[in-house]
Amino acid sequence: MQRMTGLLVGAIFGAVFVVVNAQSPLNAVTANVLRAAACLAAIAVAGMWIATARRERPGAGERRSMYGRGYLVVVAAEAILLFGGLRVLAAWGSPEQANVAWVALVVGVHFIALAPVWKDWGIAVPGVVLTLLGAGGLVLASTAAVAWVPLVSGVLSGVALLAGAVTFGWRAVTARTA
Repeated sequence: MQRMTGLLVGAIFGAVFVVVNAQSPLNAVTANVLRAAACLAAIAVAGMWIATARRERPGAGERRSMYGRGYLVVVAAEAILLFGGLRVLAAWGSPEQANVAWVALVVGVHFIALAPVWKDWGIAVPGVVLTLLGAGGLVLASTAAVAWVPLVSGVLSGVALLAGAVTFGWRAVTARTA
């Protein structure tokens, strides 16, 4: 159930990445289709979470929480890097679009840092993807292609989170029913 909760959180953040960042230079139809698809994907993961919650009841021997001290340290470091980095970007006069690139980079690194804490190297995969999309967006932010940063670092990061959450959620749900 803890894993499904993690997938739900990832799906919600993925949908937020897409909804907030699907904008110009994309045309309005494409942006709205992306937003609708992102919301539907998040709703699908929420449905999988509900189905799993109804089926599973915590038992006396349930394994230890994924959200222990190691997790809290990673999340605290993430918060410091997120907000501190945004202030640094503002102080440097970076374009506003660089903010989403920074967020994607930090969220990606947070997944990579959680892999050894949770002893689950599969979580490093979306971490690497988001880190690369964030880094790419930071590079784009210093070029004439700055308008594409929200698509690269925001929408594509959201799609990566949603695709992973739907895929692994579906695998988890179908594995339990098989």
